[in-house]
Amino acid sequence: MRSRSSSNTSSISSSSNPAAMENTQIFVKLLNGDIIPLTLPSNTTLSTLRHLISLRLSLPAPSFRLQHAGRHLTSPSSPLASLPPNATIDVTLPVRGGAPKKIRCTFKDCKDQAQRIVGDCSFCQGQFCGKHRMLEDHKCSGLEDCKKESHERNADKLNSERTMVVKGI
Repeated sequence: MRSRSSSNTSSISSSSNPAAMENTQIFVKLLNGDIIPLTLPSNTTLSTLRHLISLRLSLPAPSFRLQHAGRHLTSPSSPLASLPPNATIDVTLPVRGGAPKKIRCTFKDCKDQAQRIVGDCSFCQGQFCGKHRMLEDHKCSGLEDCKKESHERNADKLNSERTMVVKGI
């Protein structure tokens, strides 16, 4: 009699909610190429799957994306039952940046590309295009200092090359 009650209990629980017993198997391809087979209830949502993967990878859930057949799985409330059986879900990282940004001229209202090396001003630390690379053209704040340095350098050079007149010879 005891065995009858246990069989009745198991038949009652399986007949009351047959969807709860259905499981879906999916495969998750990780960042390093490893593939993990997962058997989850079919009513599991993508947000739950994302949380499980974040625990496995020790990454926060927003730092990676889930893809299936080249498409991003974005709806967190959609169930796994919407995926085909034995689907492979790829874990990817979002692409950041892209090509390096072009350095633009720092002169006001100029949108031209700055010249490398020759467009760098060592006095005001600006980067300038071919039109504004000269100190006078971009109205450099260090222009007076530059002129003083240049004047002192030229004066020292002239004094060192000066010929002395020897009197009395």
